[in-house]
Amino acid sequence: MITDDVRERAVALIEDEGLPAFVYDLRTLRSHAAAIREALSVPGAPELYYAAKANAEAPVLRTLAPYVDGIEVASGGELEHVRRVLPDARLAFGGPGKTDPELASILRLGVDRVHVESPYELARLATLARETGREVDVLLRVNLARRRDGVALAMSGPFGMDPEAIEDCRATLAAAPWVRLKGFHAHLASGLEAPGMLRQSEEIVTWARGRFGLTAPEINLGGGMAVDYADPGRLFDWDAYAKGVAELGLPGETLRIEPGRAVSVYCGWYVTDVLDVKRAHGAWYAILRGGTMHLRTPVTKGHDQPFVVIPQGGPGPATDEPVTLVGQLCTPKDVFARTAPAGRIAVGDVVAFAMAGAYAWNISHHDFLMHPKPGFHYLNG
Repeated sequence: MITDDVRERAVALIEDEGLPAFVYDLRTLRSHAAAIREALSVPGAPELYYAAKANAEAPVLRTLAPYVDGIEVASGGELEHVRRVLPDARLAFGGPGKTDPELASILRLGVDRVHVESPYELARLATLARETGREVDVLLRVNLARRRDGVALAMSGPFGMDPEAIEDCRATLAAAPWVRLKGFHAHLASGLEAPGMLRQSEEIVTWARGRFGLTAPEINLGGGMAVDYADPGRLFDWDAYAKGVAELGLPGETLRIEPGRAVSVYCGWYVTDVLDVKRAHGAWYAILRGGTMHLRTPVTKGHDQPFVVIPQGGPGPATDEPVTLVGQLCTPKDVFARTAPAGRIAVGDVVAFAMAGAYAWNISHHDFLMHPKPGFHYLNG
């Protein structure tokens, strides 16, 4: 549901000619993060790292900082950015294809945990650490590949190592005591509800426990908590998941999770206005200012982005029939929602797309057709 603050700012942006724009309600973000933190307060619940890739805007990171145990970054650029915004944050660095400059920045800027993706990456990290006189703590990322039915996204071969390749890391670790093995990391799939996430977490813990002789391992269970774009009010059951994970752990073990989308998605809105309403081949279309070059999410995930129409009483064309909402791009893929019930929608109305607080602007192809960039507004900071 759109908050009064977001609605008022959206309407005000019409007069300022400030549309399209992203509007972030940081009060909503704080409330949601606090609820997750409360659920994870049960004894034995996992540590909470926020995956910066979901939304690394500085106001978002600063808002989340009091509620998370650390931040997960996945590139040298993210590392530099998060270190500037949150200089004292605990950081984990993950992701395939780490370059030598990235590995060097890990050692230079200080990262609490490096998620190692391959035996070769481990060897390169060990060499750089020896040359710079640094010590580094690592988790080996395992990929327990198998069918993942019903998931939104399964992490395939490029991510992490199969169990056989994990064994290939033993020699490097034995020869490089300055590289300290702390445990294991696994992010296997995304889009799981609490019961499925618990089954996956148990699978990871069972595999990791006792490996390499670690008696008190750290086990990072990844992220991927479900987000329902068709029903924005249906949230991941953090209470059930936290209690279930707490029952998995043994004394001395450290369990950790690193969600992104499920933390920040609900605080953001992409706000724009209607340029035209027309009927073609029996169907109604509303053409909106901007497009999916700003909000790529509905295209990449193949869903209808939830939205609210804020009527402005304009005299232009209108319809009260189901309508397909599109942008200004010269491609039939530039679609926010198809044949969606919108009530009455008219030229000049404002459309606010919900759930734009994660994987929205930051994954979009901004410069396609060189339309103006959107504005960015942060409320209740």
